Amino acid sequence: MAENGTTGKWQVLDAAHGALRAVVRGIPVDRLDAPTPCAEWNVTQVLQHAAGDQIGYAAFLTGGPGPAENPFEPSGKLADTPEAVVEAALTASFEAWETVDPAAEQVGVPLPPHSMTPALGVGACALDAAVHAWDIAVATGQPSPLTDELARELLPVAHATVEAVRAFAFAPALAEQAGEGEAARLLRYLGRRPDWASN
Repeated sequence: MAENGTTGKWQVLDAAHGALRAVVRGIPVDRLDAPTPCAEWNVTQVLQHAAGDQIGYAAFLTGGPGPAENPFEPSGKLADTPEAVVEAALTASFEAWETVDPAAEQVGVPLPPHSMTPALGVGACALDAAVHAWDIAVATGQPSPLTDELARELLPVAHATVEAVRAFAFAPALAEQAGEGEAARLLRYLGRRPDWASN
């Protein structure tokens, strides 16, 4: 969903973007340096990474410019407010995916093998936004934006895309626990503890 409330052709992307947008708007000013489930990064760095990834997807789809810095080496220094940084990235991603024909055979994406069906590619883009929304939320004392409904859509995407990048993008998967919902299953598959909390 674009900032003005416009919904696009990809419902899963609208939901994930909405989650990230809302969480970033809720970051307390004194929590930008807080630790996150991404052990080496603070809140600002996860925000930069999430924004950079969305710009990366847009660049692969449109041939436009990529992120200003390496999303996997975030500086921790924002060039603008958190909201502005993320909004620019989400807008670029939203607009790029709106140009994609859902019936196309393949589209370019940043993830190996750099070409996927539109449905899988947009799912991977949504997965990235949704999981980092969760990272920021739990690091800043906000409610989890990752619903079981959204996680149910993203689990097959994760299973299809994560192993190719796990070595540098995700921790090893954690064992599932009986009685947990879809959101917890997704987080564990991505190497995250659903009960993670900032000290």
